[in-house]
Amino acid sequence: MHRAEEQPAGNERARALSGDRLFDTIGATYAATRPADPRIAARIWAALGDARTVVNVGAGTGSYEPSDREVTAVEPSAVMRAQRPAGAAPCVPGVAGSLPFADKSFDAAMAVSTDQHWPDAIAGYREMRRVARRVVTFHFDISRLERSFWLIRDYMPEHGQLSAGRPTLTERASAIGGRLEPVPIPWDCRDGNFPSYWRRPEAYLDARVRRPVSVWHQVGRAVEERVVRDLRADLESGRWAERNAELLDLDEIDLGGRLLIA
Repeated sequence: MHRAEEQPAGNERARALSGDRLFDTIGATYAATRPADPRIAARIWAALGDARTVVNVGAGTGSYEPSDREVTAVEPSAVMRAQRPAGAAPCVPGVAGSLPFADKSFDAAMAVSTDQHWPDAIAGYREMRRVARRVVTFHFDISRLERSFWLIRDYMPEHGQLSAGRPTLTERASAIGGRLEPVPIPWDCRDGNFPSYWRRPEAYLDARVRRPVSVWHQVGRAVEERVVRDLRADLESGRWAERNAELLDLDEIDLGGRLLIA
């Protein structure tokens, strides 16, 4: 196991810990609602290559951690850490922008669906590059998602405000000399992330599906209620099916899911 080095808590660390109170609120059901999808997990683990030691940044409940490697998890939310199963990798409190490890402590650093919550994404990626010889993350290219996903296009234009002023995924990759590889989202994706139900629109009417997804909390209750109301009306009238008939024959779709490998 890698020992965490003691570091002073800077402003970035304090801001991130404060921001992660969101997950102390919405993360209570993560272990059940956000399990790893095995197809996405296989792509992440393959990208790790022959890395034997891995640090998982923003690890949450540990759903995508490979079981055949020595993993150290970093997670700021106590609620999330408490849901890690018995036998999971050791987990320390910490934030992406100030990782408590020495240079090149790990063969690889990984992160899954988390960098949108880092106060400074570029700083987080540079820290991952500092502590590891290889970096592998899975996130969504927001520009692609907003062009391709009907829920944003037809019901939630406010989504664009969530990434305003933040570096694009391409810019994040460039900051550490990384490349991007597309990862299609299967129609029956097990991980209940925001676009997972692209071919199962009725799921978005279920508050239990929406509750652990940060997007709904970030756009606010009024937007959420309007989106649900309008979607329900379009499902009942058949308008959603008319608009999206071509999706019903697809087994997977490119909604901007990307591996960043450096």
